[in-house]
Amino acid sequence: MHIHILGICGTFMGGLAVLASEQQYTVTGSDQNVYPPMSTQLSKLGVKIFQGYDDIHQLSPKPDCIVVGNVMCRGMPVIEAVLNQNHSMLSGPEWLARYVLHDKHVLAVSGTHGKTTTTSMLAWILEVAGLNPGFLIGGVPNDFGVSARLGGGKYFVVEADEYDSAFFDKRSKFVHYRPRTLIINNMEFDHADIFADLAAIQQQFHHVVRTVPGEGLIVYPAADQNVIKTLEKGCWTKTETFGSSRAGWHAKNRVATNNQFDVCFGAHAYGTLEWSLLGDHNVNNALAAIAAAHNVGVSPEIAIKALASFQGVKRRMEIKGVVREMTVYDDFAHHPTAIGLTLAGLRAKVGKDARITAVLDIRSNTMKLGHHKEDLPGALQDANAVYFFQSPDIPWDVNKIWQLANKPGGVFRDTELLLGALLAELAELAELAEKDTYSEKDPENLRDHHVVFMSNGGFNGIQTTFLGKLR
Repeated sequence: MHIHILGICGTFMGGLAVLASEQQYTVTGSDQNVYPPMSTQLSKLGVKIFQGYDDIHQLSPKPDCIVVGNVMCRGMPVIEAVLNQNHSMLSGPEWLARYVLHDKHVLAVSGTHGKTTTTSMLAWILEVAGLNPGFLIGGVPNDFGVSARLGGGKYFVVEADEYDSAFFDKRSKFVHYRPRTLIINNMEFDHADIFADLAAIQQQFHHVVRTVPGEGLIVYPAADQNVIKTLEKGCWTKTETFGSSRAGWHAKNRVATNNQFDVCFGAHAYGTLEWSLLGDHNVNNALAAIAAAHNVGVSPEIAIKALASFQGVKRRMEIKGVVREMTVYDDFAHHPTAIGLTLAGLRAKVGKDARITAVLDIRSNTMKLGHHKEDLPGALQDANAVYFFQSPDIPWDVNKIWQLANKPGGVFRDTELLLGALLAELAELAELAEKDTYSEKDPENLRDHHVVFMSNGGFNGIQTTFLGKLR
C-alpha cells in the first residue's frame, strides 16, 4: 500500500509516517515547514517529502490513500486535486484508528498541558515493565529516540489531542481512538482558532468520555473544576484521581531542589521517586502515568523505577548546552499556564539567587489572537529578564505586556535583533561579574545563569545560533 501524507512534518502526521513505514507501506508526503526533529526522523526512514502543496504531481503515481492533516484546507491546489480526482482520503486520526488501534488496548493521554511528557512517561513505564508498547507521541522521547512505533504487545499509548481531525472532520482527534484507559491531565481554554469557548472544548472531552468502556479507567486531577464539570455531563467508567493531598494518587515529602517525592495512593506509600525533571506539573504528570500503568497491571514500584531513569522529551526543558556556567534550554511552552509552571519549576530547582532569562516566541494560534495575553505578566514572575519575539501577524501590542511584566529585556520583530540585544545584555553582565562588582549592581548571582527559549515552532533556529555565538 502507498500512502501519501499531507502535512507530514507535523509531530502527529510524522508519527503516522513512522507507523506506516513499520507496516512496510510505501510512504511519501508533503509539507510547507520542514525542520527538526521530525524532518530528521523522516529522513532516516527514507520518506520522500515534497516541499509545499502547489505541485499536484506529488499525487502521481496515484497513492492508495491520501492521509490529510488538519493544516490542510480547501483552496490548496493539492486538496483540490485530491477532490477532483476522487482520491481515497482519510484524516490522520481515522487512519490511525483503522490501521493501528483497532485491536489494541489504547491508553490515551489528553488535556491542555503536559500531554507529550505524560505520554512519554507512560510509554517508558510500560517499556521497562516488559510490555513492549506501541506509541504515538507529539514529540521525541529521549528514551526511545523516535516519536512513534508499532510495538509488539497489545498496548498502545497515544497522545490524544483535542484539536480537530481534518477540514472535512471537525471532531477532535481523540474521539477516534476509543481508549480503554484515559488520562485527562487538565483543562483550559485553548485552540481559539477552532473553539469558541471552554464549553466547546468540554463538549469534545465529553464525547471521548462516552467512548471509554465501563471496564476501563479514567484518570483525572482531583482539583481541576473544568475536568470535574465535564465528567458531570456523564461518566460510565471507573475513575481515579491524582494531584492534591485529597486525591487517590498524590505526592508526599516533595523536595524541589533534589527532584524527589514519595508516590502514594490513599494511605499507602509505594516508594520515593528521585529523577531529573523539574516542577510540580511534572510530579502530577508522573502520578497520572503511574495510575494509568497500574490499570494495565504495572506495579507502582516498577513505575517508580522506570521514571527514575526517564530522560525526558526533546524540546521540553531540553538542555541544549552549557557555556561556562550558563545553561541554555529549549522548551515547547507557549500557553501562559505552561510558561509559568516551567519557570516556577526551574526557579525551585536553581534557587532564588540564580538568574533566569526567558525568551518567548508568541506563535500559537490562541496567543496570536490575543487570548490569555493578560496572564503573561504573571506567568513570567520567576524570570529576571524577558525577551519577546513579535511576528508581523500578531495584531496586539506585545510591548504593553512586556511593560506590565516589569522586567529587563524587550520586544523585537526580528530574531537577529533580539539575539543581538540578548547577547549585549549578557556581555554587560559578564563584565560586571568579571570585575566582581555585580553584587552591588544586581542582586542575582550572575555566575549561575539560565536562558530558556520557549516556542512551539522552530524559532528560526535561534537556540542553536545563540549557543554558537556564546561559544
